[in-house]
Amino acid sequence: MEITTQQSQNTAKETLLTPRFYTTDFQAMAELDISQNYNEFQALLKEFRADYNKKHFIRDEEFEQTWKNLDNRTKALFIEFLERSCTAEFSGFLLYKELSRRLQQTNPTIAECFLLMSRDEARHAGFLNKAIGDFNLSLDLGFLTKSRKYTFFSPKFIFYATYLSEKIGYWRYITIYRHLEKHPEHRIYPIFKFFENWCQDENRHGDFFAALLRSQPQFLNDFKAKLWCRFFLLSVFATMYLNDFQRSDFYKIIGLDARQYDIQVIRKTNESASRIFPVALNVDKPEFFQRLDKCASDNRSLIEINNSNKNSLTKTLLNIPIYGRIGFNLVKLYLMSPIESSQVSSTFK
Repeated sequence: MEITTQQSQNTAKETLLTPRFYTTDFQAMAELDISQNYNEFQALLKEFRADYNKKHFIRDEEFEQTWKNLDNRTKALFIEFLERSCTAEFSGFLLYKELSRRLQQTNPTIAECFLLMSRDEARHAGFLNKAIGDFNLSLDLGFLTKSRKYTFFSPKFIFYATYLSEKIGYWRYITIYRHLEKHPEHRIYPIFKFFENWCQDENRHGDFFAALLRSQPQFLNDFKAKLWCRFFLLSVFATMYLNDFQRSDFYKIIGLDARQYDIQVIRKTNESASRIFPVALNVDKPEFFQRLDKCASDNRSLIEINNSNKNSLTKTLLNIPIYGRIGFNLVKLYLMSPIESSQVSSTFK
């Protein structure tokens, strides 16, 4: 992540929990047959063309003030939130834009859907970057495009991961919005007022990837699909949980308990995913969040060690058993018996 100021340039260290940029097998994407779900994609395309948020992301007079009243700690935590969010949105823009370009000749309907989703993501990233600009900083999106390493995912994995990313984004945004609607005294910056309409973009994007998955039943209807769905559910949930645990002070600033916030978001996303995935995770089993708590605590220990003045060899030796504990708990979480999606409606109340 590259942050530029008028005086200097600093590059943040990229880790496993950093928002990533993705690429895929574009030829395989071009060969996907969506004929059985063609009407569903036409309906989705009509939704995207309507562009319900065309006039939503317009800064009003509330942005036109100084933010010097924020203390340095609050400002630093909020800027990090903006930077990570902007990077994630821009990552989506790049992937969707490239997919729209590559699929124009073979599948114009899907290509236009990706083009219009890239429009949404660019709008989100630009709005966030303008917010960063209020603090005399700027996220160099052009530099990010050239400098970031791109992670390759096959189309199937892109569908799983991006569907979950969009749906969990919806629940994150709407949960914060509803909380701050009840407690406006914690709304430290006006961008949070935009989250209600904003999250509807995320929801529509998630519905599009759900349609793609339904159009390829082989991605959902066999034993391997169940294993992969469990893997991606756990990966997305654990990544969010560990990230938010180490940023719990930010959530305190806006009046939220990071752990309770994540539990609510995970439960809602798990329930949403059960409408398309063949299985859901048993997040109501006490062991689920207990093991995530252990992972989050160990992850914080890793950060403390890596930020210490110890030499690299000492850091490595101290880190090895911690990585082992995190890996052990994640494996135990993965091996927990999932819930068949047909039973979810009676399980999640």
